[in-house]
Amino acid sequence: MSTPAAPRAILFDLDGTLADTAPDLAAAVNLLRSARGLEPTAYEILRPTASAGARGMIGASFGLAPDDDGYLELRDGFFSNYEAAMAVHSRLFDGIPELLAGIEAAGLQWGVVTNKSQRFTDPLLPQIGLGHAACAISGDTTAHAKPHPAPLLEAASRLKLAPDQCWYVGDDLRDIQAGKAAGMLTIACGWGYCGATEPQHWEADYLFQQPAELLALLQATLVAGALAA
Repeated sequence: MSTPAAPRAILFDLDGTLADTAPDLAAAVNLLRSARGLEPTAYEILRPTASAGARGMIGASFGLAPDDDGYLELRDGFFSNYEAAMAVHSRLFDGIPELLAGIEAAGLQWGVVTNKSQRFTDPLLPQIGLGHAACAISGDTTAHAKPHPAPLLEAASRLKLAPDQCWYVGDDLRDIQAGKAAGMLTIACGWGYCGATEPQHWEADYLFQQPAELLALLQATLVAGALAA
């Protein structure tokens, strides 16, 4: 693939893309199990579902879907547990601080577009070192969540950019679907949770295994742009 045009901004999913939040999400659902006298669900089972939030955690731990009896009670309990301890073990992935610093050093913007509710996004970001994002769009910011493109289009609008001036990076098929629908270049991050399907099948424009690969691509586009100027 030829080097793409340099972006004006890079937008990121949050859980499984910028930050490893699975430990605190898993702890929140296992508190529900311990309160019911049940053994905790193994972390290895819960981690791949972390990008799906409450739906993923409760599905993996209790075998319930949103339309099932008892799901709403579990969801509300999960939310309460998570809200009380959302940044105990959550950390940025290795290489993310350097990637964000490289984006800023290039004079570009970066932002967050997540399906996490604003109730959790807004307090979490500053606790894990992401409070200086140029924009933060949550799953309930617009009328639709990803894979609908509305949250990404809202982010571009807030940054006063055309969608095709933005790249979108995510670790779930929904992220790539939303980015494509919004007209953005899409990047699948293999360092994330990646859910039940393999990211090589998502038809993203790029698939990277480390944040440094994304930074290298960005730097190459900037060099190519400078040479063409």
